[in-house]
Amino acid sequence: MTVVSEPAAPAAAVAPTRLTWRNYSGYAAGDAANNLAFSMSSAFLLLYYTNVVGLGAAAIGTMFLLIRFWDALADLVAGRLVDAKKPGRLGKFRPFILVFSLPLLLSSMAIFSAKTFFPDMGQTSALLYAYVTYALMGTLYSLVNIPYGSIAPAMTQVPTERAKLASWRVWGSNITILMLSFVVAPQIKRFTGDPEGLQNSLFVTTALFVVLGMVLYLYTVKTVKEQVQRDVAAPTLRESVDTLRRNKPLLWLCAGSLAFLTGLTALSTLAAYYAIYVLQDAQYIAWNALAQAVGTFLIASYIPRIVARFGKKNGFLVLGVIGILAGVLLAFAPPSLPFVAVLGFFLIGIGMGGVNTLMWALEADTVEYGEWKTGVRTEGTTYALFSFTRKMGQAVGGAAGAYALGIAAFSSQRATEGLLQTDTTVAGIQLWSGALVSGFILLSLLIMAFYPLTDAVFQRIVGEIGARRAQRDADGHARYEVAHAQWETDERARRGVDARPRPADEV
Repeated sequence: MTVVSEPAAPAAAVAPTRLTWRNYSGYAAGDAANNLAFSMSSAFLLLYYTNVVGLGAAAIGTMFLLIRFWDALADLVAGRLVDAKKPGRLGKFRPFILVFSLPLLLSSMAIFSAKTFFPDMGQTSALLYAYVTYALMGTLYSLVNIPYGSIAPAMTQVPTERAKLASWRVWGSNITILMLSFVVAPQIKRFTGDPEGLQNSLFVTTALFVVLGMVLYLYTVKTVKEQVQRDVAAPTLRESVDTLRRNKPLLWLCAGSLAFLTGLTALSTLAAYYAIYVLQDAQYIAWNALAQAVGTFLIASYIPRIVARFGKKNGFLVLGVIGILAGVLLAFAPPSLPFVAVLGFFLIGIGMGGVNTLMWALEADTVEYGEWKTGVRTEGTTYALFSFTRKMGQAVGGAAGAYALGIAAFSSQRATEGLLQTDTTVAGIQLWSGALVSGFILLSLLIMAFYPLTDAVFQRIVGEIGARRAQRDADGHARYEVAHAQWETDERARRGVDARPRPADEV
């Protein structure tokens, strides 16, 4: 006998709770762990290969350009994998972090271990080792960072809370960058002219980072939770591509991010050389990083207020101007007055740190725009495209910094022997450090002047998305009532009971 089950009533939507300090700190811990791999390579990999392994700066610059382009493509693949995954006990995003974090940290250790594993390899073998290990690390980084970044729009839709998430993320990454500077800079200073000693020291340091990184990643997995209602199915590849194509704010943001990251990465690539050869003291790697971190921490504390008062776009433009002025200061600061350069890095922290913080909040907003425009929610693919352009900026910026060393006639042979560079080379390093960052930030501001998704427009979009969800819920309840009435009629008929509607006093 066939029994027709009563239709299930639609589940009521649960309102997301406000984020707590554990959510914020867990999100910060994730980017702190990410930067144990990413910032370590961005800040010190070129120096490692020129001053320890003895490879030419131009050869490593080409590697940066090619491998980071590969990384950017890996971001798009990772984004698609994230969007296609069905939520499980840990949601859509955290399983990726849990699975790929340890391999990422181990690969970061490997790229700084060329002379430990193969102490007698020649130039060609060393360059091949650099390509393979750096490509592996970049691929694994995509599989961790894309889901990590994609979870932010799923945690909250409140603009000020998203701004706080972005601020905590920047705090996490900059604490790591600051720690790296104070840990690695003394090693560089101590082992100047002693490549073998520096190699041994970096091997032990990166091994310790594996342990520290896993502790941070596990804390992230435990404390970061998805809350935003997902009432749409996982998008197909065609839907994801269509959503990106129609998401004009995302495309403007990606273009601005490309220019911005090119300048920021070029400066990060040259910062160690600026300290060693322009300021003539490797310890200034740490002091400059400290000044930049203080500026970033200071402005990050005010980002939610800036967003509430002026909006993200206007804050982006004003802070970018500060970054341009800081770059000019670095290009022309008297080397005999190192505190002027330290001031320049502090202003870089305010300007570029503030812009970078706002970019993460702006990216989260474009997820809602894409859902509003197409009805498809694609956190993973949206973040992947944004990360793709940032990786391209990092590729061009890293290559630009390395090529600038080549233009300045930097000698790897003199560096491995602990000898000073020529005055012309030192002047070139200083000029290019400031000029690259100022020029590309200016280009970024010119692009972002046309960014269309203001905070007022975003609030209207979120309201319309909420109204659509409410209408879908109402339609769902109406369909349920019709189906339930039909089921009741069929059930009474099956039992031989009069199926006509009963008077109200009989109900």
